[in-house]
Amino acid sequence: MAWNEPGGNSNNQDPWGGKRKGGDRKGPPDLDEAFRKLQESLNGLFGGGKKRSGDGGGSGGGSSKGGGFGLLGIGLVVLLAIWLYNAIYVVDEQEQAVVLRFGKYYETVGSGLNIYFPPFDRKYLENVTRERAYSKQGQMLTEDENIVEVPLTVQYKITNLQDFVLNVDQPEVSLQHATESALRHVVGSTAMDQVLTEGRELMASEIKERLQRFLDTYRTGITVTQVNVQSAAAPREVQEAFDDVIRAREDEQRARNQAETYANGVIPEARGQAQRIVEDANGYRDEVVSRAKGEADRFTKLVAEYRKAPEVTRERLYLDTMQEVFSNTSKVLVTGDKGQNNLLYLPLDKMIESSRNGSASSASGAAATVVDPGSRAADMQQQRDTRTRETR
Repeated sequence: MAWNEPGGNSNNQDPWGGKRKGGDRKGPPDLDEAFRKLQESLNGLFGGGKKRSGDGGGSGGGSSKGGGFGLLGIGLVVLLAIWLYNAIYVVDEQEQAVVLRFGKYYETVGSGLNIYFPPFDRKYLENVTRERAYSKQGQMLTEDENIVEVPLTVQYKITNLQDFVLNVDQPEVSLQHATESALRHVVGSTAMDQVLTEGRELMASEIKERLQRFLDTYRTGITVTQVNVQSAAAPREVQEAFDDVIRAREDEQRARNQAETYANGVIPEARGQAQRIVEDANGYRDEVVSRAKGEADRFTKLVAEYRKAPEVTRERLYLDTMQEVFSNTSKVLVTGDKGQNNLLYLPLDKMIESSRNGSASSASGAAATVVDPGSRAADMQQQRDTRTRETR
């Protein structure tokens, strides 16, 4: 039966178990009594139960003692919750954590749910897969004592978290100092033309190698992935002079390209002409050698025929020789014997021309004319004898 139903609350008790003051007079509940009951409930929960005694003083002392233990338990629970909140941590897939116990390296943990024990332990959580970047720009002195401004970007990541945390106090500051040292060393050993034009890639490779060597010596746990040397420029005070130098260099390169183009057109042509001359010489050599071999073979065969018939062969050689000589000249002068002043002039060109005309006319009437072969042979032999005598 509810406490406020008619006849159901004969003891005049309120909802908190206390009697109403003043009989049926209605009023607000007693807050002190409510807090006291709540405190007794908490004390019972944490083992600090209420101790009752015969007198009222003993009951009040036990209640205050139980309340003290209850507040201590609540404080301990809160501290435990705070400690667990700080001790339990999650390491992401891209991260690693280094745990130090009493200031000494204890372990390196990977991804997942982990716990450590502060204040005895300390943890350092870092992203070990993300590439970080550092930019540097400054005026450098080149090998040929010129000042240039070189902008530089270094990309790096952490590869050894233990070294990164323990070996160097501020590893990224050490990276900046090492970068400046490597950059000044490489630029100081490179000419200005190489820094401003095509030497940037080689310079970036040298800077990366030297910088990584510095970091490995310091054991910073950092690995340099890329070094980008951007377009270097001269200081603004001397920029116009540098522009003039660059234009002059471009003119030089253009003239060189034109010369190479001309050379590429002339040299192959000259080589072709030289090869043609060589081939002509080889052909002439082969011709002379072949003609000489033919003459030698002919002479060998002629010797064999001469041994068989010396007179006929000698006569034939003489006639062939004289025919070859007379065929290359148009006029012949023939002198008489010693002591005679007779001089005979033979116009061979006219004689050859008339003989050609005569042979043409004789060829036209050869079909109607019959010549005795024996008489013709005799005439030819007589003419040959006559020419021989005249020649002698």
